[in-house]
Amino acid sequence: MKAATVHQIKQELKTLEPNEVLELCLRLSKFKKENKELLTYLLYESADEATYVESIKEQVDSQFEEINTSTYYFIKKSIRKILRTIKKYVRYSDQKETEVELLIYFCQKLAEFTPSMDGSKALRNIYDRQKGAAQKAISSLHEDLQFDFEAPFNALK
Repeated sequence: MKAATVHQIKQELKTLEPNEVLELCLRLSKFKKENKELLTYLLYESADEATYVESIKEQVDSQFEEINTSTYYFIKKSIRKILRTIKKYVRYSDQKETEVELLIYFCQKLAEFTPSMDGSKALRNIYDRQKGAAQKAISSLHEDLQFDFEAPFNALK
């Protein structure tokens, strides 16, 4: 996700009501380094969550392609970096559906990754932890949404 310029953010804030600006600022105060990205999400992307999720998936795809596969050490470091990025974007969204969708997508990409994660106990543990987190997030959703996410979750190995 590319952050908007300060000028663009300022113009968008001018169009909002004072109470809305106050709410945005209070939420913004929870974060430090990623303030600009969070504000960009709140102002421009929160209205279309599906597009936001797709842009994150594209970013995850490109990060998976850039992984140095020479050793499992480098693979593990890259996988953790990707996971940190996903967690950051999930934190911006605050929607359980987004969290579930991105965690399932991460697990799918890791399961398909070559070399196999079965060669590294650390990678397997990361996979298992994220699969558990996805299961926990699915259980907190509405019944209809649980049903929608059960099929892709059950397809994981």
